[in-house]
Amino acid sequence: MALFQRKPENSIVSSLYTVGLNNTIAVVGLGNIGAEYDGSRHNIGFASLDHFARSNEFPDFILKKDLKAHISTKTLGDSRVILIKPTTLMNLSGQAIDQVVRFYKIPTSNLLVVHDELDIEFGKIRSKIGGSSAGHNGVQSIIDTIGEGFCRLRIGIGPKTPQQIDSADFVLQKFSTKEKSHINELFIEADAMTTDYIFGDRGLIGETRSFII
Repeated sequence: MALFQRKPENSIVSSLYTVGLNNTIAVVGLGNIGAEYDGSRHNIGFASLDHFARSNEFPDFILKKDLKAHISTKTLGDSRVILIKPTTLMNLSGQAIDQVVRFYKIPTSNLLVVHDELDIEFGKIRSKIGGSSAGHNGVQSIIDTIGEGFCRLRIGIGPKTPQQIDSADFVLQKFSTKEKSHINELFIEADAMTTDYIFGDRGLIGETRSFII
């Protein structure tokens, strides 16, 4: 049975990011649209968001062509939560996010982006606010359109194996059999961290959670 552990990396004053009553919070999953990308490492953001939606009984996602995204909305606690899956290519994710946050008037501090991270090993999830994209083109697109002040849930998909494989090819591969056996555990932990964010427990931002494989 997997053991989940918390490993704080740094402290952030949670009061700076407290969610007030009746706020709108956006949770974005990054990925590429198309059956050929389902189950790939690069689409773990989509998969995690889908799992969160099912676990919390969100309504089915609806395509909003003007917002360039699939959207599902539900009230959790005192906040309206909008789940977003961009219909743009991964590298153009910022176009959709910019449209959605403008339409719903969502402040950057109320935006959580869930995405894959090649520099983090599989089995670990790290949260952070701001900073560079670490080479993730989807995240860079969002930074280019709305700035870097949003929160990120970085789901590890590394290390790249074999090392000589092109990174772009590696992230588009399906998860290995061993990795697939732990995917549900990863989803459960990602759900927990997303829930923490929605309910205002921002003091946990800046930590690493991992399970022992």
